[in-house]
Amino acid sequence: MDYALIVIASILIILGIVGCILPVLPGPPLSFGGLLILHYTRWGAISGELLLWLAIAAALATILDYVLPVWATKKFGGTKRGVWGATIGLIVGMFFFPPIGIIIGPFLGAFFGEISSKQDQSKALRSALGSFIGFLLGTGLKFAVSGVITYYYVMELAVR
Repeated sequence: MDYALIVIASILIILGIVGCILPVLPGPPLSFGGLLILHYTRWGAISGELLLWLAIAAALATILDYVLPVWATKKFGGTKRGVWGATIGLIVGMFFFPPIGIIIGPFLGAFFGEISSKQDQSKALRSALGSFIGFLLGTGLKFAVSGVITYYYVMELAVR
């Protein structure tokens, strides 16, 4: 049974890292789920306190991933269309122009979203930059948290 749990946990860890890029997968919670499953096998000896802190970090990273792009877009004078454009641009860029589309897609999507809301080009460019910065901050935060969780996962397996 432990081997089946390790396979499931490993899949969750991998999906957690992938979920840091794909907006449809909650990366840090998936990574944390993998670590939590490992905890209940004979290889897992992670302290409850560490699990609690990693759960809090995963929850905060997930929440901030939704808040940061909106905050940065509004901070740079953007609208909801810019945020939606960045999200659509990420999805389109990811599927049609990987891997560069993951970086360029949100910026172009936010720009065209702002243009569609009848903003002039300079304001749309500024808003797109804000959306892009917020996207990068949220993605970076998710990668950091999922990376730390993955580190503890690998160390637990390597030590045992």
